[in-house]
Amino acid sequence: MVSSSLSVQNGGTENILRPRPIQPGNPLVLRAQSEEGGLKPSHVVDLIQSGISSGRSTPLPPDAPPSVKSISSVRKQVRAQHKQRLFPTIDYAARVSHFDPKSDYKDFRGFFVLFWIGLAIMVLTTMLRNIKDTGYPLRVRVWALLSENTWQLGFSDMAMVGSTTLCLPMQLQFRRSKGWLRWKNCGMPIQSIFQLAWLGLWVNWPFMLNWTWTAQVFFTLHTLVLLMKMHSYAFYNGHLSNTEHRLSALDNPENASTAAAVRYPTSTTKGDSFDATTEEKKHEDEKEALNQLRDDLALELTSPLGHVTYPQNLSIRNYADYVLCPTLCYELEYPRTENTQWAELFWKTLAIFGCIFLLTITSEEFIVPVLHESALRLEGIDSLSEMALILAESISLLLFPFMVTFLLVFLVIFEYVLGAFAEITCFADRHFYSDWWNSCDW
Repeated sequence: MVSSSLSVQNGGTENILRPRPIQPGNPLVLRAQSEEGGLKPSHVVDLIQSGISSGRSTPLPPDAPPSVKSISSVRKQVRAQHKQRLFPTIDYAARVSHFDPKSDYKDFRGFFVLFWIGLAIMVLTTMLRNIKDTGYPLRVRVWALLSENTWQLGFSDMAMVGSTTLCLPMQLQFRRSKGWLRWKNCGMPIQSIFQLAWLGLWVNWPFMLNWTWTAQVFFTLHTLVLLMKMHSYAFYNGHLSNTEHRLSALDNPENASTAAAVRYPTSTTKGDSFDATTEEKKHEDEKEALNQLRDDLALELTSPLGHVTYPQNLSIRNYADYVLCPTLCYELEYPRTENTQWAELFWKTLAIFGCIFLLTITSEEFIVPVLHESALRLEGIDSLSEMALILAESISLLLFPFMVTFLLVFLVIFEYVLGAFAEITCFADRHFYSDWWNSCDW
């Protein structure tokens, strides 16, 4: 809508049509975009271009190889301004979740509070009804189901997480290899076979131990999460090892490949984009083309924030941090908060157990009885019309409990579990989901 003004000369009045005010953006996001991809101070860029050190970089010896000089130069440039990377990546920024009080969506918080008030009323009425019927506030059938196999589940889960660390020595070996064990040769097939064997073992593990279905569901879901994290870590670092080998080979360009670096699809999170004519322009000077290729490869080996360069990330500390970070996409470096807010971590942990309690109450009181009663009613019935009637009645009674269960599972995973691990690791990007409640399509 374009604002306009209409003046009525005879009446002396003025009617002004103004556009609807736009809600200001999240200052944390705006600051992150400003630091990474927005306006850059001109004097900073001038210092980088003039070659003046920021004081944080180790001076390079005059006889350093061209590959080392390219990496050092690119790290300085990335710290000063954001540049699109060759490999497809997620644009991480310091952002809060939609349910955070500091979020732009805080106006939705009234419905959020109403949701919790409704659940509190449900729990109170359920406890009063149970006291009237059985003399106890809660039933224990589902609680007994959840408490089985607890120790086996805990130790097995730790063993599964520990087994993923085998990716680190494999990546170190792929990087050091000068022959068939390189990633582009046999490294990728070896990693794929390892992941397939790893998946087969841990998917069958809970069934071999005859766990309850609740333990099987949790363990299987965690297995899939770790498989995706392991795959992202291995294949991204494998790509970087190829890039490093190629950059090192350019120190002797007579025997090295000088093919242009491949441009992968770029992320659309920010408005920056490559100029196609500039990227596809052929260099007439062979030396200039070689230097440009070195810069492109060195940029790929440097983190988006410019503080970490491959292979500095190949350490047990970096891998442990990645396993704990609430993300499935591996990156050399993530934006971080200044410190852990222990009060926020306490409330999120308390909310996790609160949601599990509510999920148990919902299943115990509104899902299990309906399924049990419908199973009894279906015994000995041969009429299709009666079976359809029982099925329709059972589905109608389960619709609301299933909706409540879906909302609680969403909250406990994407808001509280991921939020708690974000606090533990100081992971600054808390944007784990968008406003799906306003979605008009899939």
